[in-house]
Amino acid sequence: MCEVTIRRAKFADIPQIDRLLFEVHKVHSDIRPDLFTVGEKKYTDEELERIIVDEQKPIFVAEINGKVKGYAFCIFKQDLENKSVTDIKTLYIDDLCVDEDSRGTHIGTKLYNYVIDFAKNSGCYNVTLNVWAGNDNAIKFYEHIGFKVQKIGMETIL
Repeated sequence: MCEVTIRRAKFADIPQIDRLLFEVHKVHSDIRPDLFTVGEKKYTDEELERIIVDEQKPIFVAEINGKVKGYAFCIFKQDLENKSVTDIKTLYIDDLCVDEDSRGTHIGTKLYNYVIDFAKNSGCYNVTLNVWAGNDNAIKFYEHIGFKVQKIGMETIL
């Protein structure tokens, strides 16, 4: 296995990030076609350009030999207005993906460890994420790297 480099995303990464965004969206649309449109992706290229330069929404990519093999979209969150909750600073992982052909090679763990170090160095109290029920592989991965259930979202479909 070649060496993995984790770094901030650049505009030149957008085509490779797009490919991974479609992969993730397919997982979601396969699980919940009632919520996710088949064949789409989460962000347009224009949105990606804005996010890449937004310091409050860092994107990290895992690169091997010039090819993006994974990413972690992150968002800083802190509630300074609501007096009923503490004002901790959180780094929320909005999206994490490892290319299908690279799963099982520890790229996801390397991305996670990089995000954890980044969050610590940024003064965060915790790192959080959401995972869709039914995405069993993701749930197993997140549990394996140490995530614990923080809250559970529930629904009734009408």
